[in-house]
Amino acid sequence: MRRHLTNAGYGVLDYVSYPAGMLLVAPIVLHRLGSAEYGLWMVTTAVISAGGIIASGFCDSCIQRVASLRGSGEFSRMPATIRSMLGINLLFGFLLAAGVWIAAPYAALHVAANQVAPAAECLVSLRIASLAIFVRPIESVAVGAQRAFERYGGTVQISTAMRLITLASASLLAFLGRGTVSILVATVVVLALGTIAQYLLLHRLLRGASFWPRFDLSETRILVGQGFFVWLQTLGGVVFGQFDRILLGLFLGALAVTPYSLCVQFAHPIYGLTVSGLNFLFPYLSTRAVGTSRGELKGIVLKAFACNLILVACGAVFLMIFGGRLISIWAGPEVARMASDVLLPIVLGSALMGLSVTGTYALQALGQFRTVAFISLAGKGAMLFLMVELLRHRGMQGLALARLAYGLVALLVYLPLLHQLSERKGARVSPLAVPIEAQEGSNP
Repeated sequence: MRRHLTNAGYGVLDYVSYPAGMLLVAPIVLHRLGSAEYGLWMVTTAVISAGGIIASGFCDSCIQRVASLRGSGEFSRMPATIRSMLGINLLFGFLLAAGVWIAAPYAALHVAANQVAPAAECLVSLRIASLAIFVRPIESVAVGAQRAFERYGGTVQISTAMRLITLASASLLAFLGRGTVSILVATVVVLALGTIAQYLLLHRLLRGASFWPRFDLSETRILVGQGFFVWLQTLGGVVFGQFDRILLGLFLGALAVTPYSLCVQFAHPIYGLTVSGLNFLFPYLSTRAVGTSRGELKGIVLKAFACNLILVACGAVFLMIFGGRLISIWAGPEVARMASDVLLPIVLGSALMGLSVTGTYALQALGQFRTVAFISLAGKGAMLFLMVELLRHRGMQGLALARLAYGLVALLVYLPLLHQLSERKGARVSPLAVPIEAQEGSNP
């Protein structure tokens, strides 16, 4: 229990370090550089985050695979799994980075709407963001492999240090009057150094194993077979997690992104803290899925959901009461006034998404990646159309309502989970589905 609490604490620290730091840095950037420059920073940050998440979408299947090998004692196969995952992420990272680089001139013209931000600066910023997109998925492989061992301490310390240094450099550069381009250059440099540190830590954990990318046939088939559905789910999540701000910037310009982004930054911790705090549940259940009775799993899931509910309720109530005042303190009364119409639906949407975390982790740990992906994609596909239409007709408030609708859809994940856990009372969970030919593949 102590180990799980420690991992949960590290998971929370890993998440909290960035949004908390961002909220501290936001007033400095806003007051020193202005709302337009801050909005441009938020757009490019959303591009980096969205691209990095999409390119790393297969990593959950790697965590599940490495944890499963650890549970069955097949340690010799782990390096091949990690090398194959690195090859997949490098390919996706390159394709996405190249796509952003090519699309940057077109996007820059829209982000620079009404000349509130120079088009040339927008172009350079977006192309620097494409470089960061290439690095992010490489780092994700090392982080995921360590979490499969339920080792959170070292990797979280490195990640937290990276984020704090990035935000501190952004604050310093803004104070010195340097713009978004300088902030993004510093971000890429820090991200590259942090990635090197993560691999040094992983190298020590696996006793000097090589991590040069290599597509091992059997491991690649397993990762792609299961990870494809995780990637689809991740792609849909990006639409609502990051793409809304990109769309807002394209439709209404960088200036309109500021109040909306601040609301999301304040509300997202309701979901993010739950994801991070319960992250240990995924490798924990994945390692113990074979031979564990459904009754035991049900007890674990119920306890996790109780913690989930408490975290979500506390965060949502706090923001409903104090959210408007906090935004006014951070960004001024004018931005707070613009944010007043969208704060409540954004908070409620984040709370509903937060309640879905336990169900998502549990289903994925049981190998039900396809089920989770189908539920997620069906809801997100319908909401994508709603998001675009509401944005066109109701602006920022339309996007906020789309987030609320998405939160409701996310709760559907509990229907198949209840079926899985009550299908046969007292029965033991069957092993995760892995192709027989993959199990018989050669060791690295």
